[in-house]
Amino acid sequence: MLQLLRHTVIMEIAKVEDPNSSNVCIGLTGDRGRGVFARRKILRDEVIERSPVIVIPDLEWAGMQETVLSNYVFDWGENEEHAAVALGYVSIYNHSYTPNAELSECLEDGIIEVTAIRDIEPNEEIFVNYNGEPDDRDELWFNVVENGQRTNS
Repeated sequence: MLQLLRHTVIMEIAKVEDPNSSNVCIGLTGDRGRGVFARRKILRDEVIERSPVIVIPDLEWAGMQETVLSNYVFDWGENEEHAAVALGYVSIYNHSYTPNAELSECLEDGIIEVTAIRDIEPNEEIFVNYNGEPDDRDELWFNVVENGQRTNS
């Protein structure tokens, strides 16, 4: 009986449609490596993705800051005292100083939302500004690629 019940639960879970996969997919870009692309037209103000995060407490994060993971985590917490690893596609979105989407941290829910700030066409790459605000042009920790050109801001 337990075996049958277990099989039924697994079958029910397998039937759940991932809303993220109907909106976006991972693809290769010409100059940025991997990126996230729209599978369909996404309208301005539409939530593209809601991704849960794994919070890394500040004391644990201190020992991991020199790892490759540091390029994929987000500051997290009321005072950005922790780090967070976003599940889903959130850590794969590329940066642009002229993004078509933005990230919102929902601390109470333990998620990061990606929302379109303009209409995005099918197969168009989706960009966010890693500084948080779409128009923030502060320098980042890497050379930014904009329109095929590398720049620091």
